[in-house]
Amino acid sequence: MRVFLLASHLLLLAGLWLVVPIDGTQFPGRRKHKDVHLGERSSHKHGRQIEFKMKKLDSTKSLLMKSEQLLRIEDHDFAMRPGFGGAAIPVGIDVQVESIDSISEVNMDFTMTLYLRHYWQDDRLAFPSSSNKSRTFDARLVKKIWVPDVFFVHSKRSFIHDTTMENIMLRVYPDGNILYSVRITVTAFCSMDFSRFPLDTQNCSLELESYAYNENDLMLYWKNGNDSLRTDEILLSQFFIEEFHPSFGLAFYSSTGWYNRLYINFLLRRHIFFFMLQTYFPTMLMVMLSWVSFWIDRRAVPARVSLGVSSSMPQVSYVKAVDIYLWASFLFVFLSIIEYAAVNYFTTVEEMRKLTRAKGPATLNATEAMAFDGCFHDNELDLTPFPEVPVTSIPDRAAQSRNLAEPAPTEGTWLRRKGSVRRNLSVIMSNSYMIDSYSRALFPLAYLLFNIIYWSMYS
Repeated sequence: MRVFLLASHLLLLAGLWLVVPIDGTQFPGRRKHKDVHLGERSSHKHGRQIEFKMKKLDSTKSLLMKSEQLLRIEDHDFAMRPGFGGAAIPVGIDVQVESIDSISEVNMDFTMTLYLRHYWQDDRLAFPSSSNKSRTFDARLVKKIWVPDVFFVHSKRSFIHDTTMENIMLRVYPDGNILYSVRITVTAFCSMDFSRFPLDTQNCSLELESYAYNENDLMLYWKNGNDSLRTDEILLSQFFIEEFHPSFGLAFYSSTGWYNRLYINFLLRRHIFFFMLQTYFPTMLMVMLSWVSFWIDRRAVPARVSLGVSSSMPQVSYVKAVDIYLWASFLFVFLSIIEYAAVNYFTTVEEMRKLTRAKGPATLNATEAMAFDGCFHDNELDLTPFPEVPVTSIPDRAAQSRNLAEPAPTEGTWLRRKGSVRRNLSVIMSNSYMIDSYSRALFPLAYLLFNIIYWSMYS
């Protein structure tokens, strides 16, 4: 009996010894693996919760979807204009000019940056609102609805600003009224007339028109009349803006019909001060300096050289106002050179004649000849004496006086006139200093008269 009890106790202890390693030490990896598995499941669960919370916080896509549902984007075909098949839809326009970036005379164009705003009503976009407040969207919604296809006539280049996002704004009101605004830079053609350059004014215009919809489908108009065009303070380097005003009209195309067209007109007047400093004042000074030769001694050849006039002119194929002024100034300088040449020639001839009368039929050496006319001569100069005038007798003189008393025939009158011209010419040749005396007054007066006529015509 005792042996049986001892054996049962031993079996019980052995069973307890087997149970302890199973729960704690013999299989430690099982519990550890279980803990890791539970950890992965819990982290996956927490990750789902975090992702769900982030989706809740990032409401851009959900708001856009709600807006599309609110505006019923999917319920309508926005490829068709509002009120298709009915009367033309009115689209109001207003413009705010931000800057005129450049004006090119070479390319005959201008570059302008502006805010272009469209106003129209589309009942398909009306939505219920208790506060009657509008909703504002960006370019993403614009691509899903109908907007007017306004373009710039005669434009060469244009683009919508896209930094940092596309500069497009869409504002929808509960009653379906829409404001669509874009910020655009456009380079457009301007027909310029430079016939009065640089005293010119240029009238340029930027023209807006619908590309696809003629006047039966779309009617463009200035929303606030003359107040539809607003400008910031614009400063240009070569021009100042005299006038900015809107206008409207119709354009006809033979294949598609009549279209409404809006005009942004602006009048530019060129700054003259730059050209006065660079062209007109230097030209005037050159002409006046050419008159200094009228007071210089006739025999001072090196001191009476001409002064050239140079100026850089714009390369345009037709005559401009500045071309007329420059060429007239060139003419005055050229005439002053001609005056010098005439005075020099007459002075040389007269001095040679006086020397011949004083010395008789003598020869002049080269030094004396160069002293008179400034030119090189041969060593031997054969100066033939003037023929002696025969002394008429007293009866011949009496007969000559009687002939003078009789009326002269027509041919004689012509001979006397010819003789008077020769006589005046000989007087001028003998008194060449008179040419300088007259030139001192005639040249300034003529140039002053030219300036009065020029500035009264072009200014």
